[in-house]
Order: sequence, then structure tokens, then C-alpha cells
Amino acid sequence: MPVSLLPSFLFFCFVNGITPGPANLCSLSAAMNYGKKAALRQWRGLFTGFAVVALASVLINYFLGSVMGEYVRYMAWVGAAYLLWMAWRLIRPLFREAGPGAARAADGRGVSFWTGLAVNLTNVKIMVFCMTALSSFVLPYTRSFLSLLLVGLFLPFTGPVCNLAWLFAGVKLQALFDRHKALFNVLMALSLMYCAVALVR
Repeated sequence: MPVSLLPSFLFFCFVNGITPGPANLCSLSAAMNYGKKAALRQWRGLFTGFAVVALASVLINYFLGSVMGEYVRYMAWVGAAYLLWMAWRLIRPLFREAGPGAARAADGRGVSFWTGLAVNLTNVKIMVFCMTALSSFVLPYTRSFLSLLLVGLFLPFTGPVCNLAWLFAGVKLQALFDRHKALFNVLMALSLMYCAVALVR
């Protein structure tokens, strides 16, 4: 990639990382519902999932070029189903009375490394982002595997770092959230549903 393209590339990474998407909404929701410790546990999974997708994109772009890009759209349905399941988990407590399970749910055990990993392994937004970053900013200038790999190794430090901004915003909003939990959960669930619909549109 020519040095002259570096500002455009970094701006592209920032805009894609900071805009609302499944991972950012999950970070915000986890922090508001369960606090910083549980949200950071999930964030480690988000980071790992992003890294796996970025490195898979390197291999796909190097060995198959843009041919495999066609198959990314099929993952949209898997990602949309997962987002709808997460939205249901957010609003499900509103339809039943609090019981013994409510206290267990509040400790954040359902927010884990594995849930974060699952979010980003089915996150079509980052699949498209990684494929686009490599095919638009690297491949037109070089077919070098090393160049693709270096950019691929950099990509996990874009989106997941932006996830932290959403996560810490959630930590700061936690007191407000505690006063309006039902409203926030409905808004977060509706946002996840919107993301799911947008993925398959």
C-alpha cells in the first residue's frame, strides 16, 4: 500500500470500527448490564474472533482473491439469527416474573469469552470490512503474502479498540441504566434486530 493511502486506510478503519454494529452493541450492553469486569471478559472473545476473521481474510484474499467474497453473504443469515437470539435474551426477562434465576443472570456469567468469540465469528460487518480492507488497500498494489499478513495482523487493533470506547461508555452509563433497565434493554434489543435485518437485506 502506498504511504499516500495510509490516512485514507486509517480513516476507513476508524469509521468501520466506531460505527454501531453487533460487537459494539454487545460491548455497550454487557458493560451496562454486568459491569466492566464481565464486559472485558467478553471483549477478549471479541478481539480473538476479530483476529480469526482477519487472518482468514488474509488467506482467502491471497489464495482465492475475490472469488470467496461471494460466500460472505451466506454468513449474513447465520449472523442475523445470532443477533436475533441475543435480542431475545435482552428482552426475555420483561415477559416473566423475577425468580431464582434472575439473581444468577445478573452476575454476568452469560457474558463470556465464548459469547464474544461467537459474536465476531458470525459478524458479517467485520468479514466485509476485512475483505474490503485487504482487497482495496493492499491487493491493487501487491500480491505479497507478507504485505497482506501485516495488514491482517493490524486489523484486530482497529474494531476491537473501538469496542472498548463503547464498553467504557457502558460502564459510565451503568448508574443511569440501573434506573431505566427495561427501556435500555428494549432499545438495545431493537438495535440488534435492526442490525440483523440490515445484514440480510
